[in-house]
Amino acid sequence: MALEIKKNTHEDDSLKSKGLNSFLWILVVAVIAGAALGNIYLVEQFSTPIRVVGVVILLLVALGIAALTNQGTKARHFFSESKIELRKIVWPSRQEATQTTFIVAGVTILVSLILWGLDSVIVALITFLTDLRF
Repeated sequence: MALEIKKNTHEDDSLKSKGLNSFLWILVVAVIAGAALGNIYLVEQFSTPIRVVGVVILLLVALGIAALTNQGTKARHFFSESKIELRKIVWPSRQEATQTTFIVAGVTILVSLILWGLDSVIVALITFLTDLRF
């Protein structure tokens, strides 16, 4: 518990001010808008591959700037912790995966047959009831 409190206070210390964070997000939007507008208005000046490379580079710059924001810092921290947790996963063996796949396929077929049977009974019942009116 004490480690968690220290961790949270450490995260709070590394947060940027609201003004700087807002400026970074405005800069991200401006870079993305610049990439989109440049791609639209520079059609005649540059070939498609050059414009594609330019847009990709500007989007990577925008992603880099977004990573510097408070939300970006939290996202980077989340992904680093996720990578650590992924290493802890115990994956099933090939035999377990195969058996589970066959069980799922069998249950799916069984349930689909049951639903097909119920649908057939309901259709027959509705057909019977609607034929009584005439």
